[in-house]
Amino acid sequence: MLNRINRFSQHHNLLPKGSTIVLGLSGGPDSVFLLHFLMPMHHAGTITLVAAHLDHQWRPESAADADWCLRTAQQSGIACIVGRLSDFNSAIPWNGSKEELGRRARRLFLERTAHQYNATRIALGHHAQDQQETFFIRLVRGATLSGLTGMKPHSGQYIRPLLDISKAAIVAYLDNHGIAYLNDSSNNSADYLRNRIRHNVLPELQNADSRFDQNFKKTGTRLQATQDYLDEQAALALAAISIYDNGVHRINTAQLLGLHPVMQQQIIITWLIAHQVPFTPSESFFKEILRFAARGGSGIHAIHSGWSLVRKKEWLWIEK
Repeated sequence: MLNRINRFSQHHNLLPKGSTIVLGLSGGPDSVFLLHFLMPMHHAGTITLVAAHLDHQWRPESAADADWCLRTAQQSGIACIVGRLSDFNSAIPWNGSKEELGRRARRLFLERTAHQYNATRIALGHHAQDQQETFFIRLVRGATLSGLTGMKPHSGQYIRPLLDISKAAIVAYLDNHGIAYLNDSSNNSADYLRNRIRHNVLPELQNADSRFDQNFKKTGTRLQATQDYLDEQAALALAAISIYDNGVHRINTAQLLGLHPVMQQQIIITWLIAHQVPFTPSESFFKEILRFAARGGSGIHAIHSGWSLVRKKEWLWIEK
């Protein structure tokens, strides 16, 4: 299994020699396994590893869990940084979802830690079953094709070396080697959509057909190939309807609006990513941009805090 993870990491260039990597250490089996996988590379000087644990402060035992993670990392010869959710509340807009608040706070904490240590990678312990859960969460929420392709082995700063490994294999390895880990009681709560999918949906699919895991992976590969093709075509189409005027990347609105809706959306995604504009892809968001493009005349439309679309005659561009 370790050789398989190594091959996966090499194929996706997840662990370049000399890199500093922040490991999101929750204390659960996945992150503890990843700690033990990466630890020999740290001690061999191949990488520099820093563990980071965020105490969400939602459970009575969360402070004890944070102490456990700190001791475990230190006993392994790895520096560990501990943060608390209350330190980030004011920096994160509240949308009513406890899951989303926790996810955003954890990302902010990990990214700040990476900046502090000049790390180029943030390693997460997501595995094959996490990929399945993410697919169905996004399906329920009406994701685009890009969303349904799931988590990537390497996305921005984030790497997921365990994405090809099953949860059962991870737990079996830890138990067989007598490696301790924590069990988060909130993972059994039906309050969270991910848990309901984990405990209700996936077992039924696996019981319905023993080939589910294997065929799910095949479908994911096909979806990703389709998305890769659309990305290539969108890049070509964007170049064909664009000009650079004094360093400003302008899109011709008439040509954009004349394309198939699928290609319009892909071009917008490619365009925003190229300008590093933060956005959450949704049908309403894309329709909002296309409505603004179709109005004609001149105008300015905010699409994110600090980012706006500017329209003048037949041209559309982004300003920070």
